[in-house]
Amino acid sequence: MTNFFNKLHKTGNLLSKIFLFISTTFLIVYLFPKSGSFRYDFQRGKPWLSENLYSPLDFAIKKSKEQIESEIEKVKKEAEVYFEIDSTVVNRNRTQVMTDDYFTSLNFYSIFSGLESDTVRDKCILLIDDIYSIGVISKNYDLQPDQIINVLQNNTLIKSATYSQFFNLSKLNEYLDEKLTGTNFEPYISSIKKYFAKLIVPNAIFNKKLTETALEDRINQISPVRGQVEKGTLIISKGDIIQGDKLAMLETLELEYKSQVWTESNYIWVISAYTALVALALLMLLLFLRKYRYEIFLDNNKITFIFFNILLMVFLTTLVIGSNSAYVYIVPLCILPLILKAFFDARLGLFAHVITVLLLGFIVPNNYEYMFLQIIAGIVTILTVSELYKRANLFISVGQITIIYIIAYFSFYLIQEGGIEGLKWENFLLFVICGLATLFVQPLIYLYEKLFGLVSDVSLLELTDTNTKLLKKLSDKAPGTYHHSINVANLAEACANEINANSMLVRVGALYHDIGKMSNPKFFTENQSNINNPHDQLSPKESADIIIGHVLNGVEIAKKYKLPARVINFIRTHHGTSTIRYFFNKQKEIGSEFDIKDFKYKGPIPFNKETAILMMCDSVEAASKSLREPTSDKINSFVNSIISKQIDEGQFLDSEITFKEIESIKKILKHKLSNMYHVRIEYPE
Repeated sequence: MTNFFNKLHKTGNLLSKIFLFISTTFLIVYLFPKSGSFRYDFQRGKPWLSENLYSPLDFAIKKSKEQIESEIEKVKKEAEVYFEIDSTVVNRNRTQVMTDDYFTSLNFYSIFSGLESDTVRDKCILLIDDIYSIGVISKNYDLQPDQIINVLQNNTLIKSATYSQFFNLSKLNEYLDEKLTGTNFEPYISSIKKYFAKLIVPNAIFNKKLTETALEDRINQISPVRGQVEKGTLIISKGDIIQGDKLAMLETLELEYKSQVWTESNYIWVISAYTALVALALLMLLLFLRKYRYEIFLDNNKITFIFFNILLMVFLTTLVIGSNSAYVYIVPLCILPLILKAFFDARLGLFAHVITVLLLGFIVPNNYEYMFLQIIAGIVTILTVSELYKRANLFISVGQITIIYIIAYFSFYLIQEGGIEGLKWENFLLFVICGLATLFVQPLIYLYEKLFGLVSDVSLLELTDTNTKLLKKLSDKAPGTYHHSINVANLAEACANEINANSMLVRVGALYHDIGKMSNPKFFTENQSNINNPHDQLSPKESADIIIGHVLNGVEIAKKYKLPARVINFIRTHHGTSTIRYFFNKQKEIGSEFDIKDFKYKGPIPFNKETAILMMCDSVEAASKSLREPTSDKINSFVNSIISKQIDEGQFLDSEITFKEIESIKKILKHKLSNMYHVRIEYPE
């Protein structure tokens, strides 16, 4: 029955992985643009390195964005502008001059003495006709002097003129000075100005709606293409420089491949191809996990976490490309290796980062440049951030990533353009923003810890604080165990550093591995302060049950205080399936029948390097208290003996630790114990 349930569990685990794999694949493909891609890479000003290219279809050569913008600017300069003329203004002014008593009054003769009223009246009418010959405007418009103006009257075109021919009301006084100076009216210019200031009003009104409609029509008439290429036409030969018409034809053909050809006829083929390639990339990641990170491969929660982060980076990138592909470098892709390194390790972080960059290479512009920059930045991220929980390290790493981005991008531009003319310096600002966005990794790690139940080095650092509630409780209830745990933590951390294991994780595991002893502290020798041993009142089996029970008690206490699963693993495995020798031998002396399983820990045995290190350090530190008059030889023999017994019992079979690494750990333990007991090196006489 047990085998049946084990098989059922494995089958369910496998089905979950398959579902996760398929759903992630289809989600990524769904985010991808539904188009094909041009099979050739080319750059302006560079030679064509592929074979001669003949057009596979008929297509029109599209104008470049710059050409269309130039034509639009030209149309704007030459666009027709419309003004509406109010003809009643001129007639009203003429009538007013003809009938105004002002010209026949005594007051008039007192002002214009010596001039006939008819003469003045005729002069004013001539001036009015001249002023209103085209039209009068009251303000300056943003138009060129030679801009052609269509003059409308009652929505009917009556004439055309240039903008400079219109009379600007602000120049009325200047105009009167020019027309009257040197004539019989010169002495009376000021009086005429006062009269005309009230008389002359604008009669030309800018018709904004009609002008904008006409401009829009002209812009819409601009053709987006400039010529036709027939199927079979030679587009470019091998070795030709990609420029001019050849560049235009290649760019147009690339657009045709991405739009009309694939969208209309080969949609299913494109989707199938994308699905196959994305599935292949994700499969490589799963195979990597199965071969090199098997404990992660078995945990569907962790695989979900990895796939989710890859999917998130793809989503953010496609979102930016959909709005404006020029901002593609603003996506902080280096967050991915940082997060995976924080929760797992650098090798997995880099591998997943490369897989993600390869996937994004399908959709980003200038994909080779993009992939080179992102992979280099990912490598720098992995190599520079050694301790993410130290804020200074993160800021330094972000600065280095930003510099790498800028140097690589600048180098690519020089290779492609041969100079810095036309370089868009604002792109460097995108890299700075990308670097700053990478700092968001800290709150993101905290969020992921809550969502996925994972533990990062940042949380482990918090658990090393000896002022935590649980460690304080251990110090109060079992002070001997507390000091034993501190010593084991120091030994384990040194050993982990020696073989490049996770020193932070193993230190935390060592600090909490014996918290189960708080339930019965006096039954453990390090907490016994008098000669009365409570085990003297118990049978060997009862004593063994209490000793074995501290592991299960520790797991329960750890869960109560919500310690991470990675830390609880150290509690479960620090004795493995080893035998409690003292009470086992005592039971043998009694001579009655017994089951050896009653004197063995329930396990499991250590399953990684960190848990194996803790087992060795715990056993050596605890047993070292029994050493009398320690010497260098005694310590060497003592350490070798304890670890050899653990090896003989098969305690390290699942931990993937090598004999070479075990020898390095022995060396560190011997050195540390010698320092603890102040043992001098024995020189030969």
